[in-house]
Amino acid sequence: MSFAGISLISDGKAAIGQSIDVATASGYHLLVVNGYSRINATTPNGMKILSLAFMVGGHRWCIWFYPNGDRGSADSISLFLHLIDENVAEVLKVQYEFSFIDELQYQDSAFIRARKPDIFSSSKPSWGYKSFTKRDVLEKSKHLKDDCFTIRCDLSIATTIDLFIKVPPSGIQQDISDLFLSKEGTDVRFMVSGEKFAAHRCVLAARSAVFKTELFGPMKESTVASVIDVEDMEAKVFSALLEFIYTDTLPDMEIDMGEEEGGAQEALFLQHLLAAADRYDLQRLKALCEEKLCEHIGVVSVTTILALAEQHSCSGLKEVCFEFIKTPANLKAITLADGLEGITRTCPSLLKELIAKFAS
Repeated sequence: MSFAGISLISDGKAAIGQSIDVATASGYHLLVVNGYSRINATTPNGMKILSLAFMVGGHRWCIWFYPNGDRGSADSISLFLHLIDENVAEVLKVQYEFSFIDELQYQDSAFIRARKPDIFSSSKPSWGYKSFTKRDVLEKSKHLKDDCFTIRCDLSIATTIDLFIKVPPSGIQQDISDLFLSKEGTDVRFMVSGEKFAAHRCVLAARSAVFKTELFGPMKESTVASVIDVEDMEAKVFSALLEFIYTDTLPDMEIDMGEEEGGAQEALFLQHLLAAADRYDLQRLKALCEEKLCEHIGVVSVTTILALAEQHSCSGLKEVCFEFIKTPANLKAITLADGLEGITRTCPSLLKELIAKFAS
């Protein structure tokens, strides 16, 4: 899909931004809504706000955005794709999709081409969704951040080929995940804290340079037809590590405890998993653990997480910890709890960095 520009709506009246003409038969346009609560409060039901006009496939289009829904859909946000060109001689079979910017699964070109096309013409120039999403659902979702959200509109003018040949979306991630669950064809075994795990050498080597060296490097003979001992790691951490290797997602943590105790256990598990990710050079897993650990930073935990970030070169996580500590109320509470004592004793360089942060 080719980028066809971006429209920003911030005053509830007119869009600004940049429109790009796309000569190809497919493209996408972004609609950014900034100050959603104000726009929602000042735009009545049935009133639309237009995006900039953009060109895809030789025709001009725009997005109709109804903050309080089209008529009869007052509890929803309505979105329509509108063909601006008048007196179009031909009917246009158009496959399109509206999605939030982070909903990548709906933005694959194969997914768009697999949709049933709608017929756009001079007599029927608009198609879309009266209820794209309920407003209360949007307001509780991750899509609305800092009172702002972004809609992506993908469209493709269908050709004869598109209409009769449907290329399915990629299923490789699901196939590899199924391979992990089935355990078929496993050719290497690990012993971790008294528990055995089976896996596929080629998958491990493809995902981790450390596993590649261990399983196919100079010492590979010692790993053939034997069980590899993994020391200094809990079985549940290694299990999560394997699950990530096969699925590329952060595994769910099954913790059956109260909210406070469960949160502490999850934070501890994430710290161990981050260390394991660093050990096997799984940078995406490491970053996912960093991101999740940011949710657990508090007066009691911040110095421990900061030390972990320093030990495993997690610059982003370290900066988040510094920003938390720099807040006067947090710093006072941490000092009263002697939270900086451990840092002073074990990582004096971190204390120097923190002082430099305050000085800047």
